[in-house]
Amino acid sequence: MINKKQQQNKRKKGVGAYDEALDFLTPKARTVREMENHLDECDYSEIEVIQTVEKLKACGLLDDEKYAANFIESRLNTKPVSRQKLREQLSGHLIPDEIIDAALEAVDSGTEIENARSVAEKYFRQFASLELAERLRRVGLRLASRGYSFDDIKTVLSELTEELPDE
Repeated sequence: MINKKQQQNKRKKGVGAYDEALDFLTPKARTVREMENHLDECDYSEIEVIQTVEKLKACGLLDDEKYAANFIESRLNTKPVSRQKLREQLSGHLIPDEIIDAALEAVDSGTEIENARSVAEKYFRQFASLELAERLRRVGLRLASRGYSFDDIKTVLSELTEELPDE
């Protein structure tokens, strides 16, 4: 991590706002607001920040809509969470609410319950050594920690118990 002094030294060596922005983008994609905050922390003028952000947008290197869509797709493929949790995570990346709302339209109720089911099945298998009531409690807690609604959790847990062989 570069501290403020190192950032100022970079500036003294003739590094412009656009070069600084490209360096900031190199490790991972960023949102418009994250870029603006970073350049502001590097003490670039408001005009330099605005011009740099506009140039990056024009080149397709900064695109909050694309960022949100890619974030949701990646998150659901690696560690499924609820729409509510996705909303919180995207807000943490300083994406405007209207862009978040548009991106979350890709996650319908069917996808949400399917993701909850896949998470529940995973943890249900992991807790196989526990008594049924404790297994269900822990699976429910895991689903709740990922932001799933009570109704979705209840639905998925009842499906899990219906699939159990009669003893």
